[in-house]
Amino acid sequence: MKKLYNIVLIIIMILTFGCSNTTDKSGTIALTTSQGVIRIEEGYVVANGVLIYFKSFGNGAPLVILHGGPGASHDYFLPYLLPLARTNRLVFIDERGSGRSQKLENTSEYTIENMVEDVEAVRTELNLGNISLLGHSCGGVLAEAYALKYQQNLSHLILCSTFHSTKEMNAVLLKIKQRMAPELRERIDRMEKAGLYGHGMDYEKNRYTSDYMTAAWGEGYFPYLYQNHPDPNYDPAANGNMSWDLYREMWGSDGEYIINGNLKSVEYGDQLSSIKTPTLITVGDNDECDPSLSKEMHEKIAGSKLVILPKSGHMTFVDQPNLFISAVDEFLHNNK
Repeated sequence: MKKLYNIVLIIIMILTFGCSNTTDKSGTIALTTSQGVIRIEEGYVVANGVLIYFKSFGNGAPLVILHGGPGASHDYFLPYLLPLARTNRLVFIDERGSGRSQKLENTSEYTIENMVEDVEAVRTELNLGNISLLGHSCGGVLAEAYALKYQQNLSHLILCSTFHSTKEMNAVLLKIKQRMAPELRERIDRMEKAGLYGHGMDYEKNRYTSDYMTAAWGEGYFPYLYQNHPDPNYDPAANGNMSWDLYREMWGSDGEYIINGNLKSVEYGDQLSSIKTPTLITVGDNDECDPSLSKEMHEKIAGSKLVILPKSGHMTFVDQPNLFISAVDEFLHNNK
């Protein structure tokens, strides 16, 4: 009788929702929608008292994705990473203080260590089990820190356009500045020496001035952000829509070409060899996070795979979307 009831229930579901069905070897019937709809789940996880926003969609094993900045949000990944949702359950989060997540009055609580615990809380509360973890830029630093503490919870690690040593990243930033046209470098130096906060109209005083954003993020960084497909909608001033209190706490207050906030504690070089999780490292050949950093991480993480994307800056998934998606998809599904 129970078997007959189950068969009737399945028929009703097929008629009601327009589903087809397949039967596996165990005799279990799996329903798949005839309409190609991928639904979005979003909400908040309470992580150590902090509300962390997440957005999840897709089919397959979970792939948790960490944004950079620090102080940006998950939004810049979309729509570029959408193809990965065909074979993975994508779980984007906005890190504490960023995007739609809770802002904190005590900025000293914006640390990599606390963010690691936030990621672990998301994994636990959403019952994700073992996860693949992808971090881009400063999100890659967070992914490294998570792997160093919670490696047992990882099936795959993907480090995109990131760094493992603030000392080495600062050397890269200094070289970027030294390569600038003298007029641009002198203009940036002048604004940095005058102080980057507290200038202009009242609404401008808690962020970079528009002139500095244009010089640093536009003229200075742009060649290292995009190469093959420069984003026509990129606007350095719009890039300033971010969590400035978090940015100053973690990156620092002295400009784009020196990290002297609490991220200066990031020196993982001696620890990376302890990572045994299958690891993919991607970087653009003209990346803001110079390929030399990725090559060093590749040497330190045994068995890791390094992919240097051609004609690419920091936003590799914009410059080379097909190559990036293919590299990630192949790594996730051919490294079990």
